[in-house]
Amino acid sequence: MLKDITLGQYMPGDTLVHRLDPRMKIILTILYIAIVFCVSSPLWYILPLAYMGLASRLAGLNAKQLLKSVRPLRILLLFTFVLNLFFSAGTTIWIQWGFLRVTQEGFLTALHFGMRLVFLVAGTSVLTLTTSPVSLSDGIEMLLKPLKAIRFPTHELAMMMTIALRFIPTLIEETDKIMKAQIARGADFESGNLLRRAKSMVPLLVPLFVSAFRHAGDLAMAMEARCYHGGEGRTRLRILRYASMDGFALAITLGMLLLVIGGGKLLP
Repeated sequence: MLKDITLGQYMPGDTLVHRLDPRMKIILTILYIAIVFCVSSPLWYILPLAYMGLASRLAGLNAKQLLKSVRPLRILLLFTFVLNLFFSAGTTIWIQWGFLRVTQEGFLTALHFGMRLVFLVAGTSVLTLTTSPVSLSDGIEMLLKPLKAIRFPTHELAMMMTIALRFIPTLIEETDKIMKAQIARGADFESGNLLRRAKSMVPLLVPLFVSAFRHAGDLAMAMEARCYHGGEGRTRLRILRYASMDGFALAITLGMLLLVIGGGKLLP
């Protein structure tokens, strides 16, 4: 399961999506999230599906890699689906067991929210898979630059977000090593009920926290040794500039958003 977590991982490449400005990729991701939330019925998910398919194709990603990012959330997906299936209001009753009932409206609502979660996770993973942590940090900082007028620490915020994303694969790898070491010593993380499996995670969490604090201390010492003092007076090796392809991608995304908003008002 740990190998299925792709959040924070970056896949180097020279595709069209990789070459987009990181600021534009962040903007496109926000617009994509707006597209998903503006979808009014499960049928209209064909539009974000087409958009995500085109983006992943241009990024050199396949469906297996995108679904891999959704797989760790399967329990949350199942819980969301069941909760909406049995407790959503509806008049067209399909099945009823006492106070529990399955209606047509409840099924459509459960399908709608389940698909929304899948599209959000799979779509936003394209951003981290095609953008390096350094580029992502620069993009976030440049987008938040107007907030410096009110003394908002944009550089520090961008740095914290990037470090958090960068540490996810590191901690996953560390967790895998600790689990293998504990299994070699007789630990069992798979069998038993939910309470027993939760208790068996305690020997895993303690060394994981110790390792995380050690990594944080090493990073702080390395930054201090390099005289890091924030973004004040900092120069950049790579200057971000928008290209014509960035404008083309923005126009397509805005058109898709307007189509979803307008189509949702005209059709069910």
